[in-house]
Amino acid sequence: MRRPIIITLLVILHFILQTTIFHYFEIRGILPNTTVILIVSYSLLRGKNEALAVGLLCGLLQDIFFGYGFGFYTALDLVFALIISLGQKNFYRENYLFPMIVCVLATICYETVIFFFGLLTQGQMNLTAYLWNLLLPECVYTAVATIPLYRLLFAVNDWLELKEKYKYRLF
Repeated sequence: MRRPIIITLLVILHFILQTTIFHYFEIRGILPNTTVILIVSYSLLRGKNEALAVGLLCGLLQDIFFGYGFGFYTALDLVFALIISLGQKNFYRENYLFPMIVCVLATICYETVIFFFGLLTQGQMNLTAYLWNLLLPECVYTAVATIPLYRLLFAVNDWLELKEKYKYRLF
């Protein structure tokens, strides 16, 4: 019962921080994609079910407040959570390099899908300006932000697993 409450609170806290305080850390108007970091972290740490729950909550919050049309970000986050969680079993969780690489690749795919959806709905867009002014800086910034955020989520996950271990007398 504790884990769903903590996950919901983490997603809501993430959303509040990303929309308010993280704007003070903008570099040339670029923010790290903390939604991708959260989805990747839970996909790798906990597997498909919790990753889908995190993707659903993040996507719903994004759709309610920022969406093009309701369901776009929810579907996008759910698809990314599902795809990334497929590789969860063959992963050493204490390795911080792999989540960083996955976050960069996921950011590239995530922002490319958003770019092409914007291209389809809004018409002509400049691909080279998009790559140099948004995608590459955001990938670098997301990679740098992945390490402390993944460490924090890893610690929360370990704490919850320790509580579950003693509660259910596992291991």
